Amino acid sequence: MASIALTPIVLNDIDLKIGADNYEASVSKVELVPTTPTVTWRGMTPTAVQQIAGTATWVMNVSGAQDHATASSLSQYTQTNAGAIKTVTLKPKKGTTVPTYTVDVLIVATKIGGDVDTIGTFDGSFPCNGAPVRTVA
Repeated sequence: MASIALTPIVLNDIDLKIGADNYEASVSKVELVPTTPTVTWRGMTPTAVQQIAGTATWVMNVSGAQDHATASSLSQYTQTNAGAIKTVTLKPKKGTTVPTYTVDVLIVATKIGGDVDTIGTFDGSFPCNGAPVRTVA
């Protein structure tokens, strides 16, 4: 059995492009998350169990700071483009050979407002059309 080396990255210098604009300075979290449906079939003996996986659906979860003063901010972008399909490109580590992932997402509006004496933040879940496409640098 091969011993696989680990090369972890710290998510602190990413590229995040939504449509034609870069938003990495606006977000504190970006993740592409699959959900894979499964079906279980059970026969009439204890060992007759089959697990079958379906096709995964993907969502892009994003957390960020609200900015309602800048016309081109991500907060304004989600309000203006809600319901539109936009291409997203995510490179988890800028300036490296780490792959880039591209996927089309459905833009959803993010919240406005929050708690007293805090920076307003938002969390958004953007459904993806298909799986992210991995491009090796």
